[in-house]
Amino acid sequence: MQTNYLPNQPTLWRAVLTLLLLAPATLSAEVRSLDLDSAIKMAIEADPWLRGSEQMELALTEEAVAAGSLPDPALSLTAINVPLTSFDIGQENMTQMALGLNQQFPRGKTRALSRQQTDLLASADPLRRADRKAMLTMSVATLFLDAYLAQASRQLIENDRDLFEQLVDAAEAQYTSASGRARQQDLIRAQLELIRLDDRLTRLHQEQEIAQQRLAELVPDSGRQPIDTAMPNLGNGASARLSSGPASSAALYAQLEAHPAVLAVNRRIDAVSTGTDLARQKYRPGWGLRAQYGYRADDPAGRSRDDLLTVGLTFDLPLFRGDRQDRAVNAAVAREAAARTDRDLLIRELVSRLASERAELLRLEQRRDLYHDRLLPQMSQEAEASLAAYNNADGDFAEAVRARISELDTKIDALTIEVARQQTLARIGYLLATTAPVGH
Repeated sequence: MQTNYLPNQPTLWRAVLTLLLLAPATLSAEVRSLDLDSAIKMAIEADPWLRGSEQMELALTEEAVAAGSLPDPALSLTAINVPLTSFDIGQENMTQMALGLNQQFPRGKTRALSRQQTDLLASADPLRRADRKAMLTMSVATLFLDAYLAQASRQLIENDRDLFEQLVDAAEAQYTSASGRARQQDLIRAQLELIRLDDRLTRLHQEQEIAQQRLAELVPDSGRQPIDTAMPNLGNGASARLSSGPASSAALYAQLEAHPAVLAVNRRIDAVSTGTDLARQKYRPGWGLRAQYGYRADDPAGRSRDDLLTVGLTFDLPLFRGDRQDRAVNAAVAREAAARTDRDLLIRELVSRLASERAELLRLEQRRDLYHDRLLPQMSQEAEASLAAYNNADGDFAEAVRARISELDTKIDALTIEVARQQTLARIGYLLATTAPVGH
């Protein structure tokens, strides 16, 4: 019986073939959908600035080694006191062929301080990369949520559009029936609302395309991928502590001192401070060591003559300090003061932004609770009551349509508030970033 069973079941074969054909398409659709975590990862991997920063760090590290090395020695080969008439190096006692070696030594601790300064500049690049990654996370999340809002709003409208089509059908049926309870303006009103919904769908589709194209600037190929239908959740422990903790400037200042951008400025301040110490080394003399070996040929009588050795030291004399050394030190001190001012301004800006985002988050959470706890349930009850009243010939058709439109608008408003809340959390996440994302 088994040999005759499968050939006699064409329906089963068709079902199997259908599953085999549809399964790859389903899997590919799942693969093509883009969630926020994947978008952030792709943006970080594709960011050219991060690769450039890694190369800059490598360059500064190599320059630090070079800055701490001695300058190359200078080798000289000299013919001294050669007679012009015969060019015979054995004719005169003063004639010699000299081989010299000169080695210069920079002032004071110039080499060590130069290497330290360049190392400090190189150590700021990982911090700047951490700041860049946090900024990319915030930017991608903001653009992703813009696209998600347009897509989710479209879904809400498309879900309610079926109901409005049913209202149009009901109005047409009642208008053409013998009872004639529906009026012509009711039918026109229902059809008009359908047209308006189609216009909103077109506008939201345009907004989604624009948002995804902007997202594609950071996330390659994201413009052709559908956005994941799940709402991203950017709430974390730090944001929760911020929303419920103290909001004093001192507390916010303490939190933001660990921000990667601030830490990078601190490294720049340390490098500029090292530059001040480096400028002070110009008060110390630089010195050099010179050694020279002089070869003398035998005299005309065939007697040998002693070769000569010359050893000497050279020193700089920093005499004119007023226009050189003093000015250089004053300039370095002014640069250090300017760098510290930049740091204070940066922290002040971050504190102000964090305080504003905290206030925004609190108000959005209040509005979210108001919508979910009171407004949405009441709008749903009103829409159901208006529709039931109309169906029981005890209400106005225009009122039923208005109530349904108001409910839809309220759902979209609630969605907009939640998306704005998530975007606020994304900005807070950047402001509360730490050096954890640092990587090469």
